[in-house]
Formats: sequence, structure tokens, C-alpha cells
Amino acid sequence: MGNPLRPGPRNLITDVDGLLVGNAEDPHLKSGVTVLTANRPFVAAVHVMGGAPGTRETDALAPDRLVQQANALVLSGGSALGLDAASGVADALRARGIGFDVGGQKVPIVPAAILFDLINGGDKNWGQNPYNALGRLALADASQIFDLGTIGAGMGATTANLKGGLGSASLVLPSGHTVGALVAVNALGSATVGDTAHFWAGPFEHDHEFGGLGPAPKAPEDTFTTKLASHQNTTIAIVATDAVLTQSQATRMATAAHDGMARALVPSHTPFDGDLVFAAATGTKPLDDEIHDTLALGHAASLTLARAIARAIFHATAAANDTLPTWWQTFKKS
Repeated sequence: MGNPLRPGPRNLITDVDGLLVGNAEDPHLKSGVTVLTANRPFVAAVHVMGGAPGTRETDALAPDRLVQQANALVLSGGSALGLDAASGVADALRARGIGFDVGGQKVPIVPAAILFDLINGGDKNWGQNPYNALGRLALADASQIFDLGTIGAGMGATTANLKGGLGSASLVLPSGHTVGALVAVNALGSATVGDTAHFWAGPFEHDHEFGGLGPAPKAPEDTFTTKLASHQNTTIAIVATDAVLTQSQATRMATAAHDGMARALVPSHTPFDGDLVFAAATGTKPLDDEIHDTLALGHAASLTLARAIARAIFHATAAANDTLPTWWQTFKKS
């Protein structure tokens, strides 16, 4: 038996050295923005599994494209309108002199993905698109420490039966590499099993990080719960590592991480979700064994994302005009 996998010191994606996460939200809007950035450009990749994605600059992340690195990744509410958050982030980075150099001009590379939260009880009658400003605020908030639950891009997120939210988790591998996940959970399906408080991700929990209930005694095989009628779906995530990866290897890590989404949300990757996983590799720790290490990184990314999803639901908090209860309101009333 090898050394057991353990969370990093923060149990956040920022356990990957050099990464920072910032959040901004508007409680009246019931929506927000989450930004992941770093102290230098990082290799970035993406894999889309849902049938209804909303994205910006994801085509640029293919392994055969010119630009192999990004300056920031953005997760936002607001459906297609929320893509303007990436413009706010890009403008703020350019003002700092950060971006891909093209003849002396700095062009920040800021891929983004959005979730649909336009009918979640918030006030959407804005006069001017608010997401550009929220993007700027989220970038300015970037830090190693951040809250989970009803914050950032998870501010107005929901699942089939409970409030969603923003989640994060990490693992340190026996090789010394760190893997982290960051996710805004707004799924068509459910993170909990049937009518129980148990999370689908229960078998992968560390240190009672989402209640310590363990696996459900018996998972229902023939039924599942969705919010299909409300059409407000999509789970968007980032997995990251300090390993030295090519864009092709990072793409494979993002692909493997989708297994964690399927382990934590039932159903997932539906025609009505825009389920998407970005990957980020900061490149500070070389691979010792390319074949074994890339396999281990993908596996760890899937486990970490599953846990981050459950943590998002576990940490959600109640607010005015909510359309769904939190996990705590439903299962811990006493």
C-alpha cells in the first residue's frame, strides 16, 4: 500500500502553490463571479461534457492552438450575460500590464464559463449588465483563503432539491504533487442520495468535511430527482495541479475529473447541463514517472472534484427569497 492521499493544509484549490481565488457577488441579484488567477501564466485546458455549455475562449485551449497558457479562469452566474465578467477581469489584468504579448500589446487570456441562475429569486431587472464590475471585484479579491457555499459564482446556484454553492477541496499525492478543485454547483440533478442527508460523494470524504455521514446505506437505482422544469442548470469547475504538464496532459486531467462530477451528482452531464471542467497546471513540480503520475493526477482530480461538490452544498447558507432550502435547513432542523 502507498501513502494515503490527504487534503492539503487549507483543503482548497489554493493549496496548489501560486494560485489565488477571488469572489464577488450581489445578494439582491442572487448571482456572482469567481476568478482563479496566479502569480504567473499557467497551462490551461478544458473539457466539456454537458449538452448546453456557455463559454468564452475555450477554443483557444485546444492543444493545437497558439496560446498554451492563461492568466485567469472565470466562473460566473448570469447565463450568457455573465460572460461579460471575463471582460472585466481582462480589462483589469491589462491595466496591470498582464497578458499575452502581441507586438507590445498585452492581451490577457481569460477563458470563462457560465451557469444559469436567472430565475432563482434574485432581482434581475438591472439597467446595466453587472457582471463586468463583478469580474473586476472578484479579481481584486483574489487570495489564498476564501469562503465556500453561498458566495461568488455559487451565490445563486441550486440543485434538484437543495441550494447549490461554491466548493473546493485538495489532495496531496504520494509523489508530492498537489491537486485541487474549485466548483460552482448548479446541477440539474442532486448531490444527495434520495431523501437522505447522505452525499453521493460520501465514500470519498476526508475528516468529516461535509458532515461525516459516510456512504448512503442503499442508493436508489431506479429513480432520481431533477429540476428539469426550471431550466436553470450547469456545474462548472476547475481542477489544478502544481505538476509540469503539457496542454494535452492538462486536457486529459480535466477529462478524468468529470468522473468526480458523475460520482457526486446524479444525474450529471445531461443534455440540459453545460457541465465543464477547466484544468490549470502551474508547472512548479516535474513529473517523476510521466505515465504513472499523469494517471494519478487524473484520478486525484476526480476524487477532489467529487468532494468539492459536496462541500459546496454542505456550506450553502439561507438567504431572502430562496427558491430552495439549504442542506442544513433540510437535514439539521433540530
